[in-house]
Amino acid sequence: MPETVAIIGAGPLGRWLALAAARAGFRVLLEDVMPTNLHHAQEWLRGELGPEALPNVAFVATIEEAVRDADLAIDCVPDELESKLEILWLLDRMGPPRTVLATPTTRLSIADLANCTYRPEKCIAIVAEAASLTGKAETGTENREILLRTTAKTSAETVTLLKRFWRQLGFIPVFDGEAGGC
Repeated sequence: MPETVAIIGAGPLGRWLALAAARAGFRVLLEDVMPTNLHHAQEWLRGELGPEALPNVAFVATIEEAVRDADLAIDCVPDELESKLEILWLLDRMGPPRTVLATPTTRLSIADLANCTYRPEKCIAIVAEAASLTGKAETGTENREILLRTTAKTSAETVTLLKRFWRQLGFIPVFDGEAGGC
């Protein structure tokens, strides 16, 4: 079970993931390249969690600080090839070897992205639009499935970690694999 979750990007999806993970008992490190985004996220989370629960969330200024102790790193950058390649490159090089890298994408191949890292066995895609994901959580939709995409190289340990994480957040993880994936 991941204990520390790094979330890169404090926009709507990043804020929601930080809230859900903190409520589920995880230590959350939230990073954004824009200080104003972090400030807005801090104010929003303070309103949602209250000051007593806010210590579960740390607001950090660098990716390195966010992933230094992370068991799971989730990027919330735009779903564009250049953005995803850059963030995965940084997370791969700055995170400890145990860190699993999860990336929300509906358009890009997780197999191709994972092959650009030194840890393809620890890469997985979250296949959901941000609005869809947060909408299911906010409305209490009964079908709270979350689609996760693996590759042929995704390890069983990575799948287990993501299953536990999403179940703790109240979702039902459903896995599929890209061509040849597990």
